[in-house]
Amino acid sequence: MTVTDRTNALPEALSEPLSGALHGPVIDWFDEHARDLPWRRPEAGAWGVMVSEFMLQQTPVSRVLPVYEQWLARWPRPADLAAEPPGEAVRAWGRLGYPRRALRLHAAATAITELHGGEVPSDHARLLALPGVGEYTAAAVASFAYGQRHAVLDTNVRRVFARAVSGAQYPPNATTAAERKLARALLPESEPVAARWAAATMELGALVCTARTPVCGRCPIADRCAWRAAGSPAHDGPPRRGQTYAGTDRQVRGKLLAVLREALEPVPQVALDAVWDEPVQRARALDGLVADGLVEPLEDGTYRLPLG
Repeated sequence: MTVTDRTNALPEALSEPLSGALHGPVIDWFDEHARDLPWRRPEAGAWGVMVSEFMLQQTPVSRVLPVYEQWLARWPRPADLAAEPPGEAVRAWGRLGYPRRALRLHAAATAITELHGGEVPSDHARLLALPGVGEYTAAAVASFAYGQRHAVLDTNVRRVFARAVSGAQYPPNATTAAERKLARALLPESEPVAARWAAATMELGALVCTARTPVCGRCPIADRCAWRAAGSPAHDGPPRRGQTYAGTDRQVRGKLLAVLREALEPVPQVALDAVWDEPVQRARALDGLVADGLVEPLEDGTYRLPLG
C-alpha cells in the first residue's frame, strides 16, 4: 500500500479517541517548548502574522527574523506598505528568495487598504480573495491571528500527520484532498483549542518530527505514532524532490536583483552583464524578472525595480 493509499483510507476510520489522544500531549508539549517568535506575540496583530506567513514560505525562521523585524519597523500597517512603490517591497525583501512573494504581499496590503479599511480581514473567504493569498495562508492568518478553527497544512504539519496517523515517512509531494480531509478530521471542536493545535503541530514538525533526522525520543506522541509502530518503514512513494540552486536560473535572477536592490538609480545593462558570464542564461533570467513584474526596463536601456 502506497502513502497515498494509506492516507485515503484514514479519515473514515479515524476514531474520536485517537484524535483526542493526540491533542492533549501535542498541545502540552507546545505550551512548554514553543519558540518565542515575534509573530506569535499579541502585539504582532493580524498584519504581523500575515507578513510572517508570506516570508516563511520555503524559508527558514533564522533567515526570516531580521527581515521581518525590519519590515514591521518600516511598515507597521498595511497602508504604510501600500503607500510605497512595489519595488521598495522587493528591495526590502533582501535575500529571502522567491521575491515574487514581496510583490504579492504589496498587492495584498494595497487591497487591504482599499477594500478593508486598512485592517486584515478576519473572514476566511475575504482573506482568500486577497491577492497572493492561497488556502494555506488564509487558514493560517484566520487561525493564528484570530483564533479560528481551520486546518492549517504546511510541510511540517503534513509530515507529522503522515507519520503519526498515516504510518508513512513522508507525505505526498503535493497536498492531496485526502490530506485535507484527514486534517479536518483531526481538528479539535473548540475554536481556541483548534487554533492552538494548528500552531502546535507545526512546531512539532519544525523542531522534533523533522524531515531528515526526527528526534523521536523527544516526541510527545511517539508511543502512538503509526510510523514507529510499523517499524519506521522507508518512503515508498515518488522520489522526494531535491532543491538545487548553484548554476540555476534562480541563482542568476538573485544576482541580477541584488544589483538592482543596491542601486538608487536605474542600472545600465553593462552592470547586469557583469554578474554572470553566460549570456543566454543571463538574458533568460532577466527576461523572466521582467515578465514577473520584478524589474522594469526603461526606454534608455536601463533597468530598475518596479514603481507601479
